[in-house]
Amino acid sequence: MSEALFAIGDVVRHRLFGFRGVVFDIDPVFANSEEWYESIPEDMRPLREQPFYHLLAENDESSYVAYVSQQNLAADAEAGPVDHPSLREMFDGFADGRYRLRRSLSH
Repeated sequence: MSEALFAIGDVVRHRLFGFRGVVFDIDPVFANSEEWYESIPEDMRPLREQPFYHLLAENDESSYVAYVSQQNLAADAEAGPVDHPSLREMFDGFADGRYRLRRSLSH
């Protein structure tokens, strides 16, 4: 098992598909359904024993929630803020290349 490279509020980019997103939750290992995992083509299927990230994601066509393995993500704060409609529900704003979690949502 590896340590998480990204934190809640970090802006990341998918290495293969190019979409961007903001991390809003982290699973230390795969924690989605078996059906979801099996739906990934076998030659692209990530290892289960690594962090998986829940993202408020966007591409050129839409905004959505994504679940992505650490091996498929890279930091992307240089590209600026993400335009996702749910960002304001979870985060206060974009500063220093990352989003700050709303105080009401932090522990």
